[in-house]
Amino acid sequence: MNRRHFLSHTSAALLGAAALARPAQALRPAMPSRRLDRIGLELYSVRDAMQRDPERTLAAVRSMGYVDVELLWSMGNFGRTPKQVKITLDAEGLRAPSAHIDPRLLTGDWDRALDDARFLGHEYLIVPSLPRESSATLDDWRVWGDRLNAAGEKARGAGLWVAFHNEPHHMQPIDGVVPYDVMLERTTPALVRHQLDVGNLTMGGGDPVLYLSKHHDRYWSFHIKDVVPDRSRDTGLGEGTVELRRILAMVRDIERKPCYVEQEGSADPMASAKLDFDYLKALEF
Repeated sequence: MNRRHFLSHTSAALLGAAALARPAQALRPAMPSRRLDRIGLELYSVRDAMQRDPERTLAAVRSMGYVDVELLWSMGNFGRTPKQVKITLDAEGLRAPSAHIDPRLLTGDWDRALDDARFLGHEYLIVPSLPRESSATLDDWRVWGDRLNAAGEKARGAGLWVAFHNEPHHMQPIDGVVPYDVMLERTTPALVRHQLDVGNLTMGGGDPVLYLSKHHDRYWSFHIKDVVPDRSRDTGLGEGTVELRRILAMVRDIERKPCYVEQEGSADPMASAKLDFDYLKALEF
């Protein structure tokens, strides 16, 4: 046997032995990476442009590549009626799976709200926060949890969901207890779902990975947001410390769960919305 053949046979034998020595798990094919098929924009990110010209802004948002938007009933849909909003969404080929609503709507004309939500093609009506004057105690939070449950029961009867969204101050303890935890415990999973804002949770001092691990079955919608190292504000996606790739990889059935970009404090919101879309579109997880 010449030297070339000897080296070839020896290398093959060594490689075979190494493969046999590896754990069985290492021999399994790697899981294919995923990317988001649908990316939405929370319109609060571009609120000033929406105030000036909602129709032109939504057209620009669609041209960036976004296919979903989250509406802001809490800001009066920027002066547009449900019919006007729907005309623009249809014209631009945009979908609005959800809207943020004023929490007081839960005890207002809820039946009309559900009718409007169905008309606009919503799946979720989401309470973004609670009035400061009625959320100072843990009992206040329990009351709001009960209101969400009651509204959620009606929403389910209409084929919709009510949901709750987290803000940074929801992580500030009251009497040693985190009020956001009270809301998670008080709301009934069959009636109320939750929207996890990964940036807000981080800015409030929480760990979105931990919350997603513990409450994965409660989260059905997401705000994708990055945060600067000192947790004082948000920043462009990929420029901060939030483990976006890890978080997205943890979400079960992510293709069924709306994911919205939100950057609240940009100096150029429209440019940031485009950069954030491009980053998230290319992100493999």
